[in-house]
Amino acid sequence: MNALPRREAPWAPTALRELRRPWKLATFALGLGWLLYGALNYGIADWDVGISLLMGGLTYLLASWSVGRLAQLRRPDAIGLAVALAALFAAWYCVDGVYVLYHGLAGNRMDREGNFRASLLLYFLAGMIWFYRGGLAELRRDLIRLIPRT
Repeated sequence: MNALPRREAPWAPTALRELRRPWKLATFALGLGWLLYGALNYGIADWDVGISLLMGGLTYLLASWSVGRLAQLRRPDAIGLAVALAALFAAWYCVDGVYVLYHGLAGNRMDREGNFRASLLLYFLAGMIWFYRGGLAELRRDLIRLIPRT
């Protein structure tokens, strides 16, 4: 696993390079496909294609960065604390902010509490999955190393 650069911005070249890894793009496509399927078939009033694309896309861009910044939060200095607050703001924006903005502008009925519960969990779960910095072969190798030998 490649080391996580301290205080790396989500738009830094190394962060953007991580988002182009095939296994991350494949898991994003799988997740977005499920969101779009749900928007078209589950009949939930506040779940549509637009919000699925917005929340799914923003989650892909920011969740691993948020998780990484929060994982590095040990004895923070002022800058580290500011970065952690930015990571929490990014999480809130992806989970609730864009939801309220989108549905408020569209005039749709909202279930903020229900959306927040599901979306917050999915945001951080996706962030933990995409947080790994490396290819699929490296991930496999690192997971095998974690298995205790008897």
